Amino acid sequence: MSTAPQALPEGRYGKPKAGRSRTSLVLLTALGLLAGGLVAWVAYQNLGSAPIETERATFANLPDDRMRFTFEVTRATPDQAAVCVVRARVLDGGEGGRREVLVPPGPETVRVSTVIASTAEPVTADVFGCSYQVPEYLSTDQPPSE
Repeated sequence: MSTAPQALPEGRYGKPKAGRSRTSLVLLTALGLLAGGLVAWVAYQNLGSAPIETERATFANLPDDRMRFTFEVTRATPDQAAVCVVRARVLDGGEGGRREVLVPPGPETVRVSTVIASTAEPVTADVFGCSYQVPEYLSTDQPPSE
């Protein structure tokens, strides 16, 4: 028995493919690095340090299932208005009430107080989130309605 490799029949399997050229490998590597850099930049913009940070200061129950809630807002851009969504929580942990609060331009850190109406007796309050995208109906720049 012979262990010599057998030749493949000609034309049956097509021509062997040539390896990728060095230029195409460099291009693919550059595109991969560019795509990776873009993904990293987008992730940093969306998941990096928050441009608006909040800290709960105080909360106190009021009559008629309402709660006075005070919190501090620290903004990266204090000359820009912001909106914060705050909520009151009821005993089972569910959300009993929610409110949007305008934080006008001002100092970098500001203390804000508001009253949140709830569907049941509230036991705590927190800030759901803040944004620089202030809805028109909360904006202080709109002309007075007639």
